[in-house]
Amino acid sequence: MNASSLRPRWNDIFIRRPVVAIVLCVSLLLIGIRSAINLPVISFPVIESSSIAIVTAYPGASAETVQGFVTEPIERVASSVPGLDYVESVTTAGVSTVTLWLRLNQDTTKVLAELSTRLSQIRFELPDGTEDPAIEISRADTPYASFYLGVLIPPTRTYAEVSDIIQRDILPRLSALPNVQRAMNYGLPQAMRIWLNPWRMAALGVDADDIYGTLQRNNVIGTFGQAESASQRINLQTNSEAKTPSDFANMLIRREDGAEIRLGDVAQIEVGTMEVSRMARYNQDPVVFIPVYPEPGTSEILVGNLVYEAVAEINETLPPDLELTIPFDNSRYMREAVTEIFLTLGETVFLVGLVVIALMGSIRSAMVPLLTIPVSILGAAAAMSLMGFSLNLLTILAVVLSVGLVVDDAIVVVENVARNLREGMSRRDAALASSRRLLSPIIAMTITLAVVYAPIGFVSGLSGVLFREFAFTLAVAVLISGFVAMTLSPLMSAYVCPDKGHETRMSQWVNHRFEIIASRYGSLIDFSLRWRWQLVSGGLFFTLLIVPLYLFSLKELAPIEDQSAINLVVDSAPESSIDETLQGFTDAVDVLLKRPETTYIWQAMGPSGGYGGHEFVPPDERELSTHLMLPTIRSDLSKVPSVRAFPATTPALPTAGQFDLEVVVTSSDTVDAMRPYAQAMVDKAQASGLFLYFDTSLRLDLLTVEYRLDKDRLADLGMPLNDLTSQMGLFVSEGYVTRYDERGRAYRVIPMLERELKDSPETLLDTPVTLPTGDQVPFGTFATLERQTAPRALTRFQQKGSFKLFGGVIPGYTKEQALSQVEALAAETLPPGYILDYTGESREIRREGNTMVGVLGASLVMVFLVLALQFDSFRDPLIILLGSAPLALFAAMVITFTGFTTINIYSQVGLITLVGLISKNAILIVEFANQAQMEGLSKLDAIRAGSMNRLRPVLMTTGATVFGHFPLVLVEGAGAEARNSIGFILVIGMLIGTLFTLVLLPAIYALLASDHQSAEQATGSAPAEDSTQPIPA
Repeated sequence: MNASSLRPRWNDIFIRRPVVAIVLCVSLLLIGIRSAINLPVISFPVIESSSIAIVTAYPGASAETVQGFVTEPIERVASSVPGLDYVESVTTAGVSTVTLWLRLNQDTTKVLAELSTRLSQIRFELPDGTEDPAIEISRADTPYASFYLGVLIPPTRTYAEVSDIIQRDILPRLSALPNVQRAMNYGLPQAMRIWLNPWRMAALGVDADDIYGTLQRNNVIGTFGQAESASQRINLQTNSEAKTPSDFANMLIRREDGAEIRLGDVAQIEVGTMEVSRMARYNQDPVVFIPVYPEPGTSEILVGNLVYEAVAEINETLPPDLELTIPFDNSRYMREAVTEIFLTLGETVFLVGLVVIALMGSIRSAMVPLLTIPVSILGAAAAMSLMGFSLNLLTILAVVLSVGLVVDDAIVVVENVARNLREGMSRRDAALASSRRLLSPIIAMTITLAVVYAPIGFVSGLSGVLFREFAFTLAVAVLISGFVAMTLSPLMSAYVCPDKGHETRMSQWVNHRFEIIASRYGSLIDFSLRWRWQLVSGGLFFTLLIVPLYLFSLKELAPIEDQSAINLVVDSAPESSIDETLQGFTDAVDVLLKRPETTYIWQAMGPSGGYGGHEFVPPDERELSTHLMLPTIRSDLSKVPSVRAFPATTPALPTAGQFDLEVVVTSSDTVDAMRPYAQAMVDKAQASGLFLYFDTSLRLDLLTVEYRLDKDRLADLGMPLNDLTSQMGLFVSEGYVTRYDERGRAYRVIPMLERELKDSPETLLDTPVTLPTGDQVPFGTFATLERQTAPRALTRFQQKGSFKLFGGVIPGYTKEQALSQVEALAAETLPPGYILDYTGESREIRREGNTMVGVLGASLVMVFLVLALQFDSFRDPLIILLGSAPLALFAAMVITFTGFTTINIYSQVGLITLVGLISKNAILIVEFANQAQMEGLSKLDAIRAGSMNRLRPVLMTTGATVFGHFPLVLVEGAGAEARNSIGFILVIGMLIGTLFTLVLLPAIYALLASDHQSAEQATGSAPAEDSTQPIPA
């Protein structure tokens, strides 16, 4: 052994004072246990990204009017908010919705403050009658609530009654739960409905202004202040507020000739609800949903436990005919996924233990690398807690992967110590010699594997946010395992491995088999050195094949996961009423409930459609995955005539959007001009054979009625235009005039024509309106009715006119393939000036799809630079990487090319991990070959000796990695697809890559390595320390 490898090192203290190493490791274990208990458990890392929806109602206004007077000014100020990714808007009759999508890691509080200031500055631009803009915030990592509770509406109760009970008795208790951000009431609030009879109003000479003024004058909050004397203070109030239907009915409109005209004389008054614009159901039963949002970063499982306890307590206090249930619980999938991952973790630890025992030939020897697992994992948990990370699907996956990684360094140590003991060293000397000789390669291997993840920390966008915690967890676990290997493992190995002459029969048998394998491997090395040019040429050929294999592999953002649920987006006829849409949902649910895999179906709907969720039994209780069921579900739903339903799987990553593919086309053209191009894109996409369905948001099928006013006639009769519109607006729109109080809550008072008097546009022509003279004439005196077809909604993207294209991809094709097809169709179909952009998951595919490829390149550069520092050479790192990484990547690309998995965000992380793992084997061989040269061997003899001596630890670490990650290949259940993807890459890549490394690395070393023997002789060296001499205590 050369002097440099055996000179005293800093880690000698852990051999001389083993208590220090034991105390450090026990401390890590204790701190890690405490930290792991307190780590929050959530689905994905917290993503600092949000969408902000600005909803502004302008009752009674057409879509064109709302867009011009409401949407446009709001868009203008919203587009200048800092941190904005893009802004889009949807305008329908009476409602403007402007949505701001923020870039990742933007401070939502600051953006909201800036937005509120700018909206207040343009409030004067909005027309009279416009309600104040309502701002709704959704997080990207939790675009939907984690829990949807529900209260079924019994036949004996109204929608408003149940909604009011929820608001008063349920919401306060749910909102008060720890770590609950908010709970909402999706019911309809009650309202005082003033159903006006225009004929009775005309007969009594009452007009719309009278109704409006009466409600305003006779419903006030009467506060007189206080009466105060020397001894007391008394609050003074009046009963000036109207609270009941009779209070409103008794309101005096006016008194004429001794006769009183009251509101009840011209209207029917009742407690009802606001216009029924939405409904919800659980299967076929009406229900009011209560979404519950946990605080970002808190444990969904713990919050779920609290919610279940609260539901049980609330049900004890509810009326007997009401019951609070939990139709949707996102933590169920999280619980199943966590359970599956921990089962995989247990299988991984078991298999790694078996491999180590089998390859070491001793259970006692196997304890050294196995002890590294809990120390490394719990140490990583302590670091995660310190950094504010969470236990999520990705960090738990990192823990599973780390099991196959953290034992490598300890395996190398225990194998070297056992070799020293077989050569006759004392236990202490064997430990000291191994720790000194292995210090440099262990540092190199540990830093190499940790540094491959460093570029992920600098990646922006969704990939960086999602995998930053993953990479940090793995890197810390590997670094801790390296620390344990340099401190505790040498001494433990010395005392558990049998010394010379005391090996067990199993140890002797295993050692003998490895000697036979090493001997035969020596012949293979001779072949490699003899034919090195030919082997290197063959390696170069396979390396070049990586490019076409990558290009022709299927690509996607993330593998589709079976979450035992699909999403449903339902579209009804544009002129449908809520009752007609309800009937369509009823028919669709009837069809879906016939499927034996169905557990339940929840729905939320409005007049023009809605959405829902179809929940299934767990994957092991059905034959097909949810993805493969989509074609038959789509076929079944296509038989329902009254609605169109679009099924889609739940996205595997926290991205926006509802469909597999979502793109948007912007143009300055009118809606009529854009329509033919939108339809052409739909026709061509449907003909491509890649889509279950494909459609556009630009549909000119909304029947609208426009009353054409005769302005000359208005002038002749002296009728101001604003008087006419205000009277008809009061009769027809849902605008409220005032509010009333009931048990401490304020509700709207809404005057409107009786329902049967506004059931058709023609009926409204007979509605009497009052002239300034007091005379009354039918509305039809001034107006004629004109029907026309208009778009369902006016959409804009980045302040330009737009239309969306969306579709569901047929199983067997990836979303990336479908997106590329649409891009090609757009290039040949759309004229100049039409620009294709992306929303939803498609935006992430185009933005994030190849991010990890760049990270892989950066990781290779980082590994090279770190190894260059470690070896003080540029040649050795080049030999290590050329002799290991290219052919391992080739093997991995064969896996993606043959369809075992795809190029996705998980498999790309697997490729990055593979580079670090496979490099460790080459580091061992090259380091020992260099040491052999320094001890006097020629370059060829040195690489032969180094390869043969390191064969056993290379095979052992490879076996531990392959078998440790093998459960990922076979795993099923929640979240299995992502683990399968990364498992295939690591298992196959490591297995085949190691074989290539053992054959090709000696040939590359022989061609490229420096002559370390000459360098050592030239510089001179100190006499080598005799490692067999006792070392003083």
